[in-house]
Amino acid sequence: MPATFPVQFLAADRPFYEGECVSLVLPTITGMYGIMAHHRNMITAIIPGMMRYQLPGEPEQMAAVSAGLVKVENGEVLILVDSAERPEEIDLNRARREADAAKEAMLQKRSIQEYRMAQFTLARAAARMKVKGRHGGFQG
Repeated sequence: MPATFPVQFLAADRPFYEGECVSLVLPTITGMYGIMAHHRNMITAIIPGMMRYQLPGEPEQMAAVSAGLVKVENGEVLILVDSAERPEEIDLNRARREADAAKEAMLQKRSIQEYRMAQFTLARAAARMKVKGRHGGFQG
């Protein structure tokens, strides 16, 4: 059996998972970042995207995550994000509408702040559609 490590994974609105984990792959500002047991201490930013994780004795799973951070300290992992959704929790039509609205907002060329918020919304919607597509239904 592969080595595991404790994870506390919290979204702003709820605890997402707390327990043992075999591996994590998170979207970060420098690319996809993998964590396994005995990982060195570190802190990094999480960007909107698809997270993959494997729990003991289970196949790899995925979730759409928004911005946040991950901290590894003394073999324990803490993940804090604004939102995290499993594929079965994602409404594909809503994600498509959010992506379309974000693209339109980016074309409006308002303030830099509004443009960045639209970019964030588009990235989150794209991650949700990707996770839902990998789970079944949408291929995009």
